[in-house]
Amino acid sequence: MRHTAEADSRRHKAAPLFALALGTFAIGSGEFGTNGIIQLYAEEFGVGISSATFAVTSYALGVVIGSPVITVMAARFNRKNLLMSLVALFVVGNVLSAIVPSMGLLTTARFITGTAQGAYFGAGAVVAAYVYGTGKGGKAFATVMSGLTVATIFGSPVGTFVGQQFGWRWLYVVVAGIGLIAGIAIYAWVPTTSDLDGGSVTRELSALKRPLVWVMVAVAALGISSIFAVYTFIGPFITDAADESPSIIPIGLAVFGLGMAVGNLVGGRLADRHALLGLFLGYILVLGFLLIVALGGRSIPLLLVGFFGVGGSAMMAIPTIQVLLTHFAPDAPTLMGAMNLAALNLANALGAVGGSVALSSGFGVLSPAWAGVILTACGLAVFALAIPKRL
Repeated sequence: MRHTAEADSRRHKAAPLFALALGTFAIGSGEFGTNGIIQLYAEEFGVGISSATFAVTSYALGVVIGSPVITVMAARFNRKNLLMSLVALFVVGNVLSAIVPSMGLLTTARFITGTAQGAYFGAGAVVAAYVYGTGKGGKAFATVMSGLTVATIFGSPVGTFVGQQFGWRWLYVVVAGIGLIAGIAIYAWVPTTSDLDGGSVTRELSALKRPLVWVMVAVAALGISSIFAVYTFIGPFITDAADESPSIIPIGLAVFGLGMAVGNLVGGRLADRHALLGLFLGYILVLGFLLIVALGGRSIPLLLVGFFGVGGSAMMAIPTIQVLLTHFAPDAPTLMGAMNLAALNLANALGAVGGSVALSSGFGVLSPAWAGVILTACGLAVFALAIPKRL
């Protein structure tokens, strides 16, 4: 009987957690898949690649600016209802992305879509923590993030393939369809309970007055930028540094994504058991793997080891970042989830810009990895100086 009860309990938890992860899978597939179809929509709209990247940048701005605003405005919403509303916004944003007639409107549609992302992760983390029970905040956030990591392995490459074979607009149609299925799953499987009711707007906003929240945002933006200092330049690393065929690029992307998935799993467990270890260990390891890329990246085996390690070790830190944000603002967990995702999108910009500056300065094709070393070292230094003494 006990075995049956435990099995029923696992099934009771699995369904809502799967629904949450399916939503983040849809989000990740659309976000990362856009990078794979830039050339296609740039050609249709008659713009250069540099102008086409505005659609990617506007999505990130939607996360950074829009998600915290939506989270505060929806502070009183029950978290299940908020999740379904955000999925609806996400579906609408992707449908608009699929039918727009101009580059300017695509940029606008991607911004609208991005506003749902951070708020979804924040509300999803609250729901997952409720499903898991007390003391599992790190595991809960890692579960929500798992859909995003799976998207880097499967969703983005498949979505890019769909766009290449049937037209770039079909990527957004497929992503919207997955989002719709996720919304139905959330409606059916996430518990309807007053325990998931929201709170006051004032309480959410008060969290932004706490300096340690902003310190952790800086730690996340600086440290996690190493992911994007490498991921953004995987193509040149493989073709120019390692002198391999472009056909190896999807393998490199998949290896990087697999590392992220493993690191997310490990990081979720560490975050709940050790207050600081996940971040300290993750950042220290990522520095080591960045050096492997920077110094040994002309060898494809070492480069692939570096890809796996950078993705895995950086992701190991993210659940700890969420746990610490929630520790410093326990009365605003949804907003802290949105702030975490906003910080990760700032990291995206920092990593890409830092890598581009290193390249344009003539430091060599592998120099973005050195930019990642500098940024992550700064994040680790800020964390070491400011956080441990506060716990």
